[in-house]
Amino acid sequence: MARRLPPLNSLKVFEAAARHESFSAAAAELCVTHGAVSRHVAQLEDWIGHALFLRHGRRVALTAPGRAYLAEITAAFDRIALATSEQVQAARRQVIRVNAPTTFALRWLLPRLSEFQLAHPAVEVRLTTSNAPVGKIRDEVDIAIRGGDQQADGYVAREFLAEGRLPVCSPRLLETLPLRRPADLAGHTLLHSATYPGMWSEWLEASGNGGLVPRQSLQLEHFYLTLQAALDGLGVAMGPTALVALDVKEGRLVFPFRGPVLPPWRYYAYVSARRAGDEAIGSFLAWLEAAGAEAAAATGALA
Repeated sequence: MARRLPPLNSLKVFEAAARHESFSAAAAELCVTHGAVSRHVAQLEDWIGHALFLRHGRRVALTAPGRAYLAEITAAFDRIALATSEQVQAARRQVIRVNAPTTFALRWLLPRLSEFQLAHPAVEVRLTTSNAPVGKIRDEVDIAIRGGDQQADGYVAREFLAEGRLPVCSPRLLETLPLRRPADLAGHTLLHSATYPGMWSEWLEASGNGGLVPRQSLQLEHFYLTLQAALDGLGVAMGPTALVALDVKEGRLVFPFRGPVLPPWRYYAYVSARRAGDEAIGSFLAWLEAAGAEAAAATGALA
């Protein structure tokens, strides 16, 4: 059923005249003549069938029906304005599809992502997680974050973060089992991750304790489980400095040794070549690089 609506231009003029209770003020706001306002109001009154204003020479005042009508029209205009603003913002919003490894997303990207969102409210980041090589990610992505340099057709790589790796544990663990030198690890449980094999053997070799046998070893499927086990005091993990920086800063984890630090593990943002020139992509990459530099400086001070 078609809506029976009055002339919309006349409604707009009425709302301005009624809000000011002045045809002259409404004319100035709408950039029309006083006569045009008077004609639009008269047209609306004729359409409705009763007066909306009382006229006293060039002064006007709302009638009771006019005041009630103004309240409804104002509310309707407010709803139209809000709905229109939401549509305009949606049209301007740019979407960036980002894919990152689960542990990196949970422990580095998500805790910092609100900073980017606050600075770029018109950019919507849609985050998915995967450990697959860049060229084999099933989801369509604009930026893939991966550790290590990979060859990926159709993507441009930009390094944004480098982190060292050294042992990390809960401070509560050290209260019962102190760690004064690497050899003391023989009395501890070493936490391993199936997704980062070999880190402990590399570090022990670098520390001069390649033949060390720990009291126990515990292997977990994903690295974020390994770090959670360290937080819970189950043992000592090898901690990539960037991924544990917030926990160390807030005292949930500690580095029991100052070194040796294994060579840096580098993170790259692989950008889809077809969107490499987008302003939103450029903003996200610039933010990643700034956040990476800040994180590197902070973890360097903590380690």
